Parts: sequence; C-alpha cells; structure tokens
Amino acid sequence: MPFNREKFKRTELLLGSRAMDKLEESTATVIGLGAVGSHAIEALARSGIGKLKIVDFDEIGISNFNRQLLALEPNIGRLKTDVAFERLKQINPDMQVECFNILCHKDTFDDVFSSGTDIVVDAIDSLNPKVNILYELVKRKIPVVSSMGAARRKDPLAIKTGDISETIVCPLAKSVRKRLRRMGVDGGIHCVYSTEISKKDTVSDILEKNYFDNGRLRNPMGSLSMISGIFGYIVALEAVKMILHNLIEW
Repeated sequence: MPFNREKFKRTELLLGSRAMDKLEESTATVIGLGAVGSHAIEALARSGIGKLKIVDFDEIGISNFNRQLLALEPNIGRLKTDVAFERLKQINPDMQVECFNILCHKDTFDDVFSSGTDIVVDAIDSLNPKVNILYELVKRKIPVVSSMGAARRKDPLAIKTGDISETIVCPLAKSVRKRLRRMGVDGGIHCVYSTEISKKDTVSDILEKNYFDNGRLRNPMGSLSMISGIFGYIVALEAVKMILHNLIEW
C-alpha cells in the first residue's frame, strides 16, 4: 500500500519525490532498542522508511527511564519490540514492521537476516555481540551504521561520524577496532562516536547483570537522554544518507 505522503510532505520538500520513493521501498534493520536505538527507529519511521526490522530481546525496566524513548509507566515489564511495534504503527500504519524478540549474535544472525535489508543500525553496547555482528555484516557486505559509546558524555559538539578506522578517544570504539582487526577487518564500518574524554567517576560501583555477555555483572554508566537521543538521530540520519547516496548531495 502506498504511503500517505501528506505525513512526509515537509521531508519531500527538502529531499524530493525520488528520494521519498527510494525510502518507501527500502528496508532498515535496527539492532538494539535502548538508549540509542529507540530514538533511531523513531527518526527512521518519521523519515518515511518503508520497512523496519527491529531486534531486541529485553523488557522495559525502571533504569531505562532517563534515556530510552519507549520507557513509559504503562510499558514497564513489556517487551521492547512489542512497545516499539505499537509506536511505529501509530506513526505510520502503512510501514511494514518485523519484530525479532531475540538476542542478536553470531548464532542468531541468520534468523534476522534471512530476508534482505538495505541498511543496518547497530545500537548495542555490549562488546562481544557487537563485534560479532559487525564482522558478519562486513563479511556479507551489508551496509551498517554503528553507534559507539554514548554513555558518560555531556558534550553534543564532540559527536563525530566516520569509519571505524578513524575513531579516536572512545574506549568502546578502541576495543571494537582491536577485536575486528584480529578477525581481519580493518575498516568499512561507518560509525557515530564521541571524542569527549569521559570521567572515571561516572561509572557506578554497584554491579548489574549484563544479559548480552552471558549474564556477567558490569558497572552501570552515567548517561543523559539528550546525548543518547542525539546519537540515535545521527545514526538514523547516516542510515538515510547511505540509502540515498546516489540521489542526494549532502
């Protein structure tokens, strides 16, 4: 069913009808619906993307409220994919939304990508699954925009974009680069990252369970909704730019 273009009229005024046609026929996959990913899917839906595949295994909890778009009182304890599906359909009922309530890693990769996608947004912050997902995407030549660390940052002007090989300062990006290099990947991953030097006292002494890394305990990090949201909107913008690279001069 063709989209109701009245909803996207102002976007079409800026980008043009050919660009809107391209977005409407395109598929984006967003892995992780938390601090960055929840804002990314919002932006993609409001940009007129035709199909969204959303991937997250987690439920909405109290600790999500300071930074995650889907965290509202009635949603506590609900699956993030279910809440996201409802919100996305309220934005654009004509958009196709496919939900994967699973932990995406090397063993479940084929479940998510059994059907094609034009772009992937990697919005997870756990190192092992992140590296394995990025490796598979590069190996299969699937375009990706990867969010590096948004936590422990306060300066929006320090947020940059570039290839993984160009990232500096960000500890998460450094660890991802190092591991990918050992796997034979030196670049080819478009990233959003911050050059802000974070302070050590922005990490909690209290350990919490991290389900991404086999239930290991890790220290929660301080974060701001404004910075996480900006990361999410920038990764969405970069994804749209990659989809429209032959149509729009940015």
